Amino acid sequence: MPARSRLQTALAEKDQVWGGWVVGPTAIGPEEYARAGYDYVGFDTQHGYLDDADVATMLRRLEHVPIATAVRLPSADPAPIGRVLDAGADAVIVAMVETPEQAATAVSATRYAPAGLRSFGPLRASLGVVAAELEACAGVYVMIETAAALPALDEICAVPGLSGVYVGPADLAISMGYGLAEMTTAPAMLAALERIQRATTAAGLVAGIHAGDGRFGKAMAQKGFQMITLASESQALRRGATEHLREAGGQDVTETKKGYN
Repeated sequence: MPARSRLQTALAEKDQVWGGWVVGPTAIGPEEYARAGYDYVGFDTQHGYLDDADVATMLRRLEHVPIATAVRLPSADPAPIGRVLDAGADAVIVAMVETPEQAATAVSATRYAPAGLRSFGPLRASLGVVAAELEACAGVYVMIETAAALPALDEICAVPGLSGVYVGPADLAISMGYGLAEMTTAPAMLAALERIQRATTAAGLVAGIHAGDGRFGKAMAQKGFQMITLASESQALRRGATEHLREAGGQDVTETKKGYN
């Protein structure tokens, strides 16, 4: 049987896998997601305050923790993609993909020559040294998060080697002319999400989405999305802290939620 990553195993065994999100260096956040029962944790090097060293350190800490990992990157630049995979990430999520050519470049960054641009250099002994197995375990997801990407959706999904499509609903809503408050309610927005899910699933790929909270995550699961990111660590901390304060003081404490994270 070919090698599989933790993320690939979870996706093969479950109708939905649930993810947490980390935007800053943390020693315990990913482990707490694992303890809470999340299937994976995403590390954000696009909007977060994380660099390669931060991600590598957290990935190493998770080597013996039962949770899968993914890293979001701002582009398909092969150097940072190779570094996070060499550090042990199960998958990369490449932001702002609008064409099949960009998707193919993202896939190429996860593959060794002659198929791709990845340079050999695994950083953890447990990863092994068999190039074919390292390639097989490297998931590559492209983010559909602009209106400009929608006409090319079927072509993007047809790119060989792609693992799945991961929707960024905030940017997608903005690019379609909606405010964030309409991200989960505008009929055209919901229709676009359904279209992306159908096209991705029809192509045999994993349909993922950055839901942002449990309520929207449940709605997206009901629409067929399989890989669903719920709260970032800042959201989870804020929600828990608000509830503790409410319990302690008995006052009406309003939880605020701003932006994408």
